[in-house]
Amino acid sequence: MRKTPLALVAAVAAVLSLAACSSGSTPGTGATTPGATGAAAGATFDPTTVAKDDSIAALLPDKIKSAGKLVVGSDTTYAPAEYLAEDGTTPIGYDVDLAKAIAAVLGVHADVQTASFTSIIPAMGTKYDVGISSFTITADREKQANMVEYFNAGEAFAVAKGNPANIPTTDAPNNVCGKTVGVQTGTVEDDELTNVVTKACTDAGKAAPTPLRYSAQSDVTTALVGGKADVMFADSPIIAYAITQTNGKLEQLGDVFESAPQGIVVAKSDQALTTAIQKAVQKLIDDGTYGKILTAWGNTTGAVKTADVNPSAS
Repeated sequence: MRKTPLALVAAVAAVLSLAACSSGSTPGTGATTPGATGAAAGATFDPTTVAKDDSIAALLPDKIKSAGKLVVGSDTTYAPAEYLAEDGTTPIGYDVDLAKAIAAVLGVHADVQTASFTSIIPAMGTKYDVGISSFTITADREKQANMVEYFNAGEAFAVAKGNPANIPTTDAPNNVCGKTVGVQTGTVEDDELTNVVTKACTDAGKAAPTPLRYSAQSDVTTALVGGKADVMFADSPIIAYAITQTNGKLEQLGDVFESAPQGIVVAKSDQALTTAIQKAVQKLIDDGTYGKILTAWGNTTGAVKTADVNPSAS
């Protein structure tokens, strides 16, 4: 992982105003992507087009069947995967559409609830039935929860147009030594920046990067556009989307690296729900619905063919 709605830059003055007042917002406080363009602007998904699969739905725990809904925890600050529409309330994105499709296969509806990213896994099985929020699958996360693979994303850097900080394009991620790096708290990139990149820089006798952390990815993007950060570190789909949505204010630095699977999170103790989610995702992959959702969001490069459970442990 990770995940953005990026603050769309309508004008430089507006962006700088946002950067000046932003000190790390929490999800659900207006972090949206106004004026989305391209494939995402027209991306809509109607869950009624997906038929219930009785054999898969039968695997659902009784409490979910009775409630008639699948409660999904999602950090809605990570466009185009999961973010809030212009109304500041409605979750949208390819992860949200996938959640709706999974719920339809299971014969219930998806109740996607905005949550802070770091709070989702600890709340599995209590507050949320599943977490769908661009979670990179790692061995540590698989110890805490079951993870059903559904996407593959790399990591990348973005800089202001023209790379004013003169950051080298090679030797990622160690090319950001001595730079101020914007990153979302609790993400894989945050962990790598602290435990991998910093060590590599200091071991080489170079200055450590200075982390600029925000709880919402939208604030990370705004910090980069506003000049607070030299570079932004995030998942490759988020970097690509940020470049599009900021109207050319940003550019990718170098190539995508460290490609890794992402997973839907389910409580470790709930094998029945894990199996139901795995089978539902696989059905959507096989019948083409999954591909249609990703195509609508212009994001097919991360598609997978199998929904494996806990692939890091297998």
